[in-house]
Amino acid sequence: MVRFLTRRLALFALALVFISILVFAALRILPGDVASVMAGLNAPPERVETLRQQMGLDHSYPRQYLDWANGLIHGDLGRSLLTGRPVAAQVGERAQVTFPLILCGLVVALALGIPLGCASALARSPRMRSISHMVAIVGGAVPALWSGLLLIMLFSKGGGLVGLLPSQGFPIQGWGQPGRALESLILPALSTGIIVGAGIMRYTRSLLGDMLSSGYVDMGMACGMTRTQAALRIGLRVASPQLVSVVGLTMAEMITGVMVSENLFALPGLGSMLVTDVGNRDLPAVQSELFLLAVFFLFLGLLVDVAHRLIDPRLRGAVGQEVDA
Repeated sequence: MVRFLTRRLALFALALVFISILVFAALRILPGDVASVMAGLNAPPERVETLRQQMGLDHSYPRQYLDWANGLIHGDLGRSLLTGRPVAAQVGERAQVTFPLILCGLVVALALGIPLGCASALARSPRMRSISHMVAIVGGAVPALWSGLLLIMLFSKGGGLVGLLPSQGFPIQGWGQPGRALESLILPALSTGIIVGAGIMRYTRSLLGDMLSSGYVDMGMACGMTRTQAALRIGLRVASPQLVSVVGLTMAEMITGVMVSENLFALPGLGSMLVTDVGNRDLPAVQSELFLLAVFFLFLGLLVDVAHRLIDPRLRGAVGQEVDA
């Protein structure tokens, strides 16, 4: 296990270096001069040149990259050209909205997807299986923007059919008002969680369906379990490594839905921050934000790999045999 972790961490570090180079190069090939855009259309050349020096754009590309990478290593993500504040401080503030929203959306997705997927796989009626199949397809095909608008029309205070929950903004005091903060995340979490839950439902139904046709469930029933008990206690446990992979990838994909939800529900999260900074050509902020998102994706992949080894003893045995060899 130690050798496996060492190898994965080394690959993780190499991937971070590659991603940082890719992000840096992608933003440098965009058309237009960043200093000219920030200075304004009618700015004098002296003002543009001053901005270029302040931003380090007068240096060569390798020098710019090394300066940025050195800052990343020391925890310095740079300063925003618009606000003048450290990007790390802004990301920390926005992350208090985005990551709780991702967590709430994932809870909704798991609470809907796994039970409904199990019920669909265990249903004996062809009509019930057809209905659950249609629900999964329709739920996964609904765009996040459309589901959010529908929830606003149904449940938002002031303009919804049933005025229960706020649909815009986040408390000024943030999580200092936990009740209001959580209320403001319910509708955005539902708008992404329902869509993601439909995907988890399809995967769960497929995985459990394969287990039902295998010998694991038959062995459980031979030991005195009912079909449902054997499927849930044995089949679902055997399928858990694949389900962990699906949940990990799903959590990474939720970033896209969360970005849509944050802009729709006017939440001050990382998604809305990234959209604003891209529109304003705030280059130092955008490249650091994109890099942090890539780190998040890679870290999820690393957690999924480690979880596989912890859950599936067959993989741990394979690693042990590799070390012995």
